[in-house]
Amino acid sequence: MPKFYNFKIAGYFLYFTSMCIVECFHAHASDSRLTETGSAKFFVKENGDTVVQNKGTLNDRDLLKIQKFIKDHYKEMYLLWQQHDGGEFYRGN
Repeated sequence: MPKFYNFKIAGYFLYFTSMCIVECFHAHASDSRLTETGSAKFFVKENGDTVVQNKGTLNDRDLLKIQKFIKDHYKEMYLLWQQHDGGEFYRGN
């Protein structure tokens, strides 16, 4: 699974599943195993805000740090994700 960055944010890697064409832009946060078991899942809106679908094992403090990081870097993350998937931003309410 491709990582957005080679460093951890709040102790977690941000990654995505390659060729996930059925969902809009999102990021997973997980430890070094990069598995969905225990990982958090963030759907990213067009303004960088996130909707947490799954908190995983993250505590509230780490969750907020990751959300802030995504807000600050969502444009470059989206470009990388789009190179692999070609999907769109969040289209929910």
